[in-house]
Amino acid sequence: MSSPPTSAGWDHLISRAPLPGACPRTAADVVRHNRAVESAKEHVLDGGNVAGAVVRIGQTVRKPPGPQTPAVEALLAHFQAAGFAGAPRTLGRDNRGRHVPEFVPGRMAIDMPPLNTGGLRRVGQLIRELHDKSEGFNPPPDARWQVVIPPDRCGLICHHDLGPWNLVIGADRWVFIDWDGAGPGSRLWDLAYAATGFVPFGSGGDPATDGPRLRALADGYRLSASQRRELPPLIGAHTRAMFELLRRSSLTGEQPWARLYAEGHGGYWGSAADYVECNLGTWTQALISPQE
Repeated sequence: MSSPPTSAGWDHLISRAPLPGACPRTAADVVRHNRAVESAKEHVLDGGNVAGAVVRIGQTVRKPPGPQTPAVEALLAHFQAAGFAGAPRTLGRDNRGRHVPEFVPGRMAIDMPPLNTGGLRRVGQLIRELHDKSEGFNPPPDARWQVVIPPDRCGLICHHDLGPWNLVIGADRWVFIDWDGAGPGSRLWDLAYAATGFVPFGSGGDPATDGPRLRALADGYRLSASQRRELPPLIGAHTRAMFELLRRSSLTGEQPWARLYAEGHGGYWGSAADYVECNLGTWTQALISPQE
């Protein structure tokens, strides 16, 4: 999880250098793929805010495992079996025990101009499909998750860092990456966080412009009337919680959040929370008003 002014995650950082090796399609292929690319040069994916030591080899990404990795692998495998193309395929482990997701080609949304309303509707649709597919997921009994901000409720396994810094826009797929922070949460809590990043909300924003953009995201998700009234306060709560995580960590020294606070992320999230909270009525009206 991270925030503007820099992007987050680890596997969204796209190396431009061409690398040999086709992406393996099954877990069994990983073994053969490992042998084929064992001597290939590893390209470090620089710039991630939370995780380090992540590299690209051919059409795969390699990341050191953590306690959450088996549960994340199970979730990504579920998405693949369910036909959801909006998450990277997991390809098992390499001969060094690292997690091997597919490398997703494309451009990061954070490196592009803000999405237009059509793009925001598509993001809303993608998040809705993600949540719908997650409904059928049965986590392993020993699943360990790494959710850093307590959600409003825990009824669904969510991403918890849906932002333009984690969205790859490819020629034929839009894919949310960096699932290490996935875990129990709720649909609206996940969508609320996405709204802050994709509208985007921030200091100097114009409610007259941002209200219709939020509406496009919500329309894409097909929010119900009651959900439209519930969403704005959760946008404020989740945005404020992100700021508080960074602020507290700046006092305790907990990493990487203390470093991110010092780099200016705290200033962004604090001002974004102020802006959202000062305009809650505007967001509600934008979401519930009849379309012309």
